[in-house]
Amino acid sequence: MIKSWMVIGGVTFLVALGANFITPGDRKWFKRLQRPRWLTFEAAIPVIWSVIFICGAWSAYIVWEKNSGTSKPWFLMGFYLLLEIVTIAYTPVMFRLRSLKIGTIIGGTGFVIGIILTLTVLTVSGWAALLLVPYLLWSPIGTYTTWEMVRLNPEGNTGVGHGE
Repeated sequence: MIKSWMVIGGVTFLVALGANFITPGDRKWFKRLQRPRWLTFEAAIPVIWSVIFICGAWSAYIVWEKNSGTSKPWFLMGFYLLLEIVTIAYTPVMFRLRSLKIGTIIGGTGFVIGIILTLTVLTVSGWAALLLVPYLLWSPIGTYTTWEMVRLNPEGNTGVGHGE
C-alpha cells in the first residue's frame, strides 16, 4: 500500500520540477541582472528552498494524518498544492516574461497564500503550522530581493528581450 507521505512527497517533487521550465536564454537574462550588494547568500537559495519544501510536505503529511477519513484534508491538500504551484511559478514565469515586477507580484501572492494556509492549518495542528514558518520567514526575503532588483534593473521590468 502506498503511504500518504509517499504521495505527498511525490507530488511535492513533481511540482517542484516545474521550476526547471526555463531556457538558456532565460538564465542568461537573469544572470546579467544587477543584484543588491547585500545579496551574498545567492548560492544558498536552492538549499534554503529545498528545506522549505521538505517542511511544507511534512506539514501536509501531519495535516493529512490528523484528518484522514474526512473530506477536510482534501481541501487543505489543494491549498498546499496551490501554494507550491504559485511558489514554483515564480522562476519560470518571471524568466519567460523577463519581468522582475511579475516575480515580485508572484512572490507577494505566495506569501499571502502562505499566511492564510498557516492560519488555517493552525486549527488542525500547531506542529503543521510551525513547519510553514520557514516559508513565511523566507518568502518575504525573496520577494524583497526581487523588488530591490526591480529598482536596480529598470530594463528588467518591461517584458521585452525574448529574442535573446
